[in-house]
Parts: sequence; structure tokens; C-alpha cells
Amino acid sequence: MALLNIVLVEPEIPQNCGNIARTCAATGSRLHLIRPLGFDISERAVRRAGLDYWHMVEVLDYPNLEDFFARNQVKQMWCLSTKAPRSYTEARYSDDCYLFFGKETKGLPEAFLDAHYDESVRIPMRGEARSLNLSNAVAITVYEALRQLSFPNLLDYGKMREQSR
Repeated sequence: MALLNIVLVEPEIPQNCGNIARTCAATGSRLHLIRPLGFDISERAVRRAGLDYWHMVEVLDYPNLEDFFARNQVKQMWCLSTKAPRSYTEARYSDDCYLFFGKETKGLPEAFLDAHYDESVRIPMRGEARSLNLSNAVAITVYEALRQLSFPNLLDYGKMREQSR
């Protein structure tokens, strides 16, 4: 069972989605895609792109945010935005948490962010930088959430090597 839920709202760049899917595969996180998408996720397109880990990811597809919320019971959510009031490290992540990320060119919709201001966090960066790459932002946030949860169900090869000595 997935511990984290990654929600991409109207993602535009297929390579970012592919990298995020790989992060989901490596961590056991579930991937939720909110349309419109800037790319094709049909089985044929995924096979042609060589995404050999796609079968390891639970991918759920929704026509819009309303449908997403109608089909999911979201108990805890965090919205990632450069406009958020506090750092992602200040959030306390729980099992079955939903992490929302917006499209590469605009981020999450303003009305959505306004409605979820208290559940919004940012990744600190220099003032001159506009934003981080979407797939990097997802990876940073997912691994912080998993760190707080003590990396459940993930192998720690360093510890395994020490124990085998």
C-alpha cells in the first residue's frame, strides 16, 4: 500500500512526469494525474518512451480536481508553491498524505492555493531563482516526508552492508 500520494495538476512536460513516476516506483508512492496533460500516457506511448518501471507505479488519471476530490478521501494534504508561507521541512507528513504540485509554467491554480493556504509549503531557494524543476521538487519533498516516517518499506543498503559484516 502506498504511503504517499503525488498529485500532479495539469503537468506539461513528459520527461518530468517520467522522472516523477520513477521516484514513485522507487518509493512506493501513488501517482495521481489531473488533466489536461501535456503528453500521452497510453500504454503504447509509455512503451515507446522506454519507461520500463511504469508497471511499478499505481497511476490514477482524473479529468479535473473536482473529480479527484470526489474519488479520494484526503485527510492530509500539502501544496507545494513558491508562494507558500513556510518551508516544506516545517510540515509534519503522515501516512497516506497527498502532495500537490502544479504545472511547470504556472504552478498550482491561485484559487486552489488560496483555499489551501494553511496547507501550503515551499522549498527554500535564492530570491533570483524562479523555481526548481518539477521532478526535483517532487523528489525533495517525497524524501523529506519519507524521512519523517522513517523510510517505511524502503531498503537502506548502507545498513544492510553493515549488518552483513
